[in-house]
Amino acid sequence: MKVAVLMGGSSFEREVSLASGKQVCAALEEAGHKVVPLDTTSSLVPTLRSERPQVCYSALHGKHGEDGTIQSLLELLEIPFVGSSASVCRKTWNKAVLPSVMGGYRSIEQEAPTASWPAGICIARDAFKDMGAATALDLLEKRIPGGFPLAVKPACGGSAMGVHKVESAEGLGEAILDALSYDAEVLITQWVSGVELAVSILGEGWDAHALPPVEIVPRNGLLYTTEARVLTSAVDFYTPVREASLSNDASEAQAIRAEIERAALEVYRAYGVRDLGRVDLIWDGACAQVLEIDISPGMTELSLFPAACAAAGLSLPAVFDSLVSSYA
Repeated sequence: MKVAVLMGGSSFEREVSLASGKQVCAALEEAGHKVVPLDTTSSLVPTLRSERPQVCYSALHGKHGEDGTIQSLLELLEIPFVGSSASVCRKTWNKAVLPSVMGGYRSIEQEAPTASWPAGICIARDAFKDMGAATALDLLEKRIPGGFPLAVKPACGGSAMGVHKVESAEGLGEAILDALSYDAEVLITQWVSGVELAVSILGEGWDAHALPPVEIVPRNGLLYTTEARVLTSAVDFYTPVREASLSNDASEAQAIRAEIERAALEVYRAYGVRDLGRVDLIWDGACAQVLEIDISPGMTELSLFPAACAAAGLSLPAVFDSLVSSYA
């Protein structure tokens, strides 16, 4: 097939996107497809209309790649594309809507969801700029269960950009300002400690299946920051998650892993994600606390989705061949 791979763009995550796109192109070429790599510049639409690819794969990360922008454009051009629809992307892009999306979810057995999520508050930049919201920051410790430490992050965005762990009221203002430099809304939630995990998923609906969870262990007790995601020396990954990280009892660890995978699949299905995605969560010792869902997982040499594929015995050429061929 003739496959256009979209990458680059103008978001904060441009360089990661270019690296992901390079890996996707290599995998598709190895699978025998004709690949047209395209940066998303002002010439994108004329190029797509002249090249007439049979299908597109978007390796764009961040704004325009994950917020429904590129998806709605491809829908206008009537070019099939791997991944979720524009309407789904608009929801997954905003982390603040997770509670409302999951509130309407019911499993096929009509059971309540396994997944949990940190309680929090989303506040718009304009509330600080025009309405004096900064004078009410003293209320946050009481409004958010457990109080400090708190997580402060942009409501929309990826790669941990603008994410802060705030230990006391003195650090709130600076953290909020930094988060708002990446997005127009800031999400302030409970800080969740535990085993940090990424669960990659392939498929759609009830045919979707989880790949082995990746355990993320930043070295020296640091956070899994933007910088840590591009430095091999900053973090250790274990795929699949180590049983001992979940429980000292092997059978209990297996049951916990199954619960983690079920929680990730619940989120994936609740949003209506298709083809592929990654759910980031923390096992807090009692339940899976979901942080976000990513509809355009990274595909670089250090990314978690390729690691999960390898642990499942799947090669990237085979995975991408299956994804694009489903649109033939």
